[in-house]
Amino acid sequence: MRGRSDGGQNRHLVTSLCVMVVFLGLLFLYYGSFFGPGKQHNGTTLESVSKLRSFGWGNDNDGGNSESIFGQEGGDDNFVLKSFPVCDNRHSELIPCLDRNLIYQTRLKLDLNLMEHYERHCPQPERRYNCLIPPPPGYKIPIKWPKSRDEVWKVNIPHTHLAHEKSDQNWMVDVGEKIKFPGGGTHFHYGAHKYIASIANMLNFPNNNLNNEGRIRTVLDVGCGVASFGGYLLSSDIMAMSFAPNDVHQNQIQFALERGIPAYLGVLGTKRLPYPSRSFELAHCSRCRIDWLQRDGILLLELDRLLRPGGYFAYSSPEAYAQDEEDLRIWREMSALVERMCWKIAAKQNQTVIWVKPLTNDCYMNREPGTRPPLCRTDDDPDAVWGVRMEACITPYSKQMHRARGSGLAPWPARLTAPPPRLADFDYTSEMFAKEMEIWRRRVDNYWSLLSLKIKPNSVRNLMDMKANMGSFAAALKDKDVWVMNVVPEDGPNTLKIIYDRGLIGTVHDWCQAFSTYPRTYDLLHAWTVFSDLEKKGCSAEDVLIEMDRLVRPTGFIIVRDKHPVVKFIERYLTALHWESVAMADAEANSDSEDAEMVLVIQKKMWSADESLKALA
Repeated sequence: MRGRSDGGQNRHLVTSLCVMVVFLGLLFLYYGSFFGPGKQHNGTTLESVSKLRSFGWGNDNDGGNSESIFGQEGGDDNFVLKSFPVCDNRHSELIPCLDRNLIYQTRLKLDLNLMEHYERHCPQPERRYNCLIPPPPGYKIPIKWPKSRDEVWKVNIPHTHLAHEKSDQNWMVDVGEKIKFPGGGTHFHYGAHKYIASIANMLNFPNNNLNNEGRIRTVLDVGCGVASFGGYLLSSDIMAMSFAPNDVHQNQIQFALERGIPAYLGVLGTKRLPYPSRSFELAHCSRCRIDWLQRDGILLLELDRLLRPGGYFAYSSPEAYAQDEEDLRIWREMSALVERMCWKIAAKQNQTVIWVKPLTNDCYMNREPGTRPPLCRTDDDPDAVWGVRMEACITPYSKQMHRARGSGLAPWPARLTAPPPRLADFDYTSEMFAKEMEIWRRRVDNYWSLLSLKIKPNSVRNLMDMKANMGSFAAALKDKDVWVMNVVPEDGPNTLKIIYDRGLIGTVHDWCQAFSTYPRTYDLLHAWTVFSDLEKKGCSAEDVLIEMDRLVRPTGFIIVRDKHPVVKFIERYLTALHWESVAMADAEANSDSEDAEMVLVIQKKMWSADESLKALA
């Protein structure tokens, strides 16, 4: 009897353990992750999560694909996912690869002095969120450009601490239902427009216009705050890449993008900024609290890599007109450093100094042997940026730039369509360049025709081209009041330098990871063969769909241009993503093959977490 009783208890224990394991497994599926850890779902069905996870690409030991999800073998053609999990409201501003909670929970050993905690640290697949990020309660359709430059809905970004912290600097003002932006900054309390004109005046540019008759087009604003400097440059046909980390001044980049101003989350830490060499005519730093002398001047040398021949660095800080002993020390050491870097003072006034880079390599070659910082190694690729660590060295110009005594670029707007000198780096001819521009002009005209019933002149402002190639999609939009974040894949030809040479902006990215921006920051995404490329890399299509949903604003648009099976696959997920098809068409006439491209135009619906839960009930 005892033996049978013990055996029964053991069997009962084993059964209980099995039930517990299954229960914990289901909990993991339910509370499992997409772009970070934690309990994030308001509610969903376990069935939908199970189907979601079984439909992704699998990686084998060789890094290849276990099967294609876009062919007939990929699954039931009639399968339609009914719902995705929904994150709770605590994650309404989630930036997966810049998630502080992830850093704390994974106990990454980061050097805070080097700003490593503000750099990208993406979660492993098992720690990714598997849910749609809801808008904050009461979310409103953003105010349209150009009015949005000066005011946004408070409910969309319910954070007013900057308005109070920077109240004496006119960054932003809390006014009832709105937050307004008077155009002030830490160094320019009385308006960015006056400050910009003063910089142009210091450089003796015609009419105090900083664009200098089209010669200044791309600008890098370091530690940009809410990007008023970049916002006020737009009226002068200057395109600024405004960037700042998600630091103690939280939400500053979110405010910039809500305003319709180009901006990016980034930091001068240990890795190169995601821009190729010689991308900017001017870099700007207004009291950005950066120690430029650290690590043998490595951060200043990163700006040097990014500036074109004859490019400027406008630096506004008390050290420029030193008063106390510490300021004097910093100014002396910084002056000595930039002199060894062959920079010269172009102008100096009040608390602003503007340095200018040399046009050729002559100064570098004439330095005394052993002068620091040294020149970079000859095998160093100055355009390699994805995950590449900065080095404290000077990037000399190419032979072509040295001979040309400059970048050789036409003034804006001619440079948008003029073949840039660096086109030769890709064995592209001027004829090929012109042909691609014409192809994308026709394609963009077709896109706008498909969108005609839904889109109005000011419906979209912030656009992203997820695979930009030479930037011709953005160039075709030159007559519309929009800006485009051109994204170039990190593992393909680094055509981003051509994009910057055309007077456009962009970044390098790997779409197997989340993008460095807040949710709801783009009005339109353009995905040309993005999914076909991801299939080759073995990434999850569902992860990318959820990421695209994170990026696009409610009522915003997505244009997918890809192979027939890809478009059919995405159609299965429209309901679950709260997306609706606006139009579908063959990309080219008489295209019946599986490899032929289709165009699918999608609009994201306005929805809330509560509505999604009711729909699941």
